[in-house]
Amino acid sequence: MEDFDKFAHDYKAILDKSLELGGETGEYFSKYKADYIARHIGKDFRGKILDYGCGIGLLSAILSNNFPYASINGFDVSALSIEHVPETLKKKGQFTSDQNLLTRDYDLIVIANVLHHIEPKDRQAVITQLKGMIKAQGKIIIFEHNPLNPITCKVVRESPIDKGVVLLPSVETLSYLRNAGFKDLQLKFIVFFPKFLSALRWAEPILSWLPLGAQYTAIGRNN
Repeated sequence: MEDFDKFAHDYKAILDKSLELGGETGEYFSKYKADYIARHIGKDFRGKILDYGCGIGLLSAILSNNFPYASINGFDVSALSIEHVPETLKKKGQFTSDQNLLTRDYDLIVIANVLHHIEPKDRQAVITQLKGMIKAQGKIIIFEHNPLNPITCKVVRESPIDKGVVLLPSVETLSYLRNAGFKDLQLKFIVFFPKFLSALRWAEPILSWLPLGAQYTAIGRNN
């Protein structure tokens, strides 16, 4: 996985700049993901969540607000990014760059736009490792950029954070979950309309089957 230490100080500004084409900010997409997760597992969820690849905690912070009864934890390979996680968030759960501190009792693992930063040869091993950290009947929710969407591809090409990455088709991501032994696999496409077409966003759930969304989600259940 790419070393993000060099981006940690200005991660939010760099991310917002990269997303200008769609007219939204990093906070918008973090909230979008957190709200999507809430619709899937319910706002009364009381389990233990791991935000794998949490960066400076943008998504973790919103997850903490969305799930007041859950324990929110974060992991990132960048120790400097972990240092930039807000102290108020660190007080609510464990945030670390040390994989040895990760446990095997998570009810939900979220891996949001992280897999494309992992070398293709290592992706299956990461998903298999994560499965071993999820409780029975627990779930993994993966968010990824959709390489079939031309706006997504342009944003990725121009983003310094995504320099040199190889995007994953949805079938590749599903294959990792299937090979790791996850059950009840689900695939949905999301984020169809940029800001200037935001009035149409109500229709996005209806279009979740259409492989043209800017991103997609892949969900699996541990047996």
